Amino acid sequence: MKLLTYDTGAGPRCGVLQDGSIVDVTALLGEPRTVRDVGALLQLGDGAVERVGDALAGGAAAPAVALDAVRLRSPVLQPPTVRDFIVYEEHASSQGTRVPNEVWYRMPVFYFSNTLCVYGPDDTVPFPSTSEQFDYEMEIGAVIGRNGTDVAAGDALSHIAGFCIFNDWSARDVQFDEMAFGLGPAKGKDTATTLGPWVVTTDEMAPYIRDGRLAVKCQVRVNGEAWLADGDASAAYYTWGEIVQRASKDSRIAPGDVIGSGTVGGGSVREAIRKGYEAARFLEPGDVVELEVDGIGALRNTLGAKKADAAYPFPPKSPTEVPARGTHQGYRYELRRG
Repeated sequence: MKLLTYDTGAGPRCGVLQDGSIVDVTALLGEPRTVRDVGALLQLGDGAVERVGDALAGGAAAPAVALDAVRLRSPVLQPPTVRDFIVYEEHASSQGTRVPNEVWYRMPVFYFSNTLCVYGPDDTVPFPSTSEQFDYEMEIGAVIGRNGTDVAAGDALSHIAGFCIFNDWSARDVQFDEMAFGLGPAKGKDTATTLGPWVVTTDEMAPYIRDGRLAVKCQVRVNGEAWLADGDASAAYYTWGEIVQRASKDSRIAPGDVIGSGTVGGGSVREAIRKGYEAARFLEPGDVVELEVDGIGALRNTLGAKKADAAYPFPPKSPTEVPARGTHQGYRYELRRG
């Protein structure tokens, strides 16, 4: 099944795609309260997705609306958490230009992203006022369907409700600036994440799952031109089982959580440039970015105008040296030179 969140103008609702139309999940299940997104459906508890499938198969009556008559929203409007991993060696090594830190080969690593800035299909994504190097990242997202702690790798797929496309928008100059200190990425990833166009349930994606990885091809188009033609998601260094195991170790995953795979090899601007796509460059306001994944679909967004923010209080580049005067942990200091 393809589970989605749609809006006819009266607010978001969870739906399921069937023969080009969207069937309303709230009515399909006879729920007393509106199921407002896929996350809310998953929070109904184990078996909620199966109930939707059974109701469809049983011919349950429910309102339907044409797909092209609604606005699609992010399938999960505000995930409880967004963990974004980096499991593709080509991206981790900047397409072979550097060797990843040895820890990358020992365990899947991730960062937490901003759950308050999640966008959906065809949304206008704001262009960060402080960046001159704005980038997309072609990723696959797994949406968690069951609570879990210390989930074993072999049980991980039973905790994944389905998969979607995940665009991890990145202000590269801001990201590299702050990561020079040893923290982050943080502000460089703070503007937007796009999810969609829907969540394809794990059982429907089963033909693409091989050795715990999704064997799907990925494409990127910017303003209609190909910037990635044959990204290979099966090249992941870690399996989805290992990813979920790492995410849940000594912690918790919950229905509606989103886990990103990290950038498929070739799925960012610098990689497109290195691969010889002549039109590739950092993004500009007005660009239309479209990501496509076999078995899932396509996710398109337009970048909005760049805000003029003359009052931004922080310099765009790191200082070249420590200030001559200042404080550190409450102690005043003065550097003596010469």
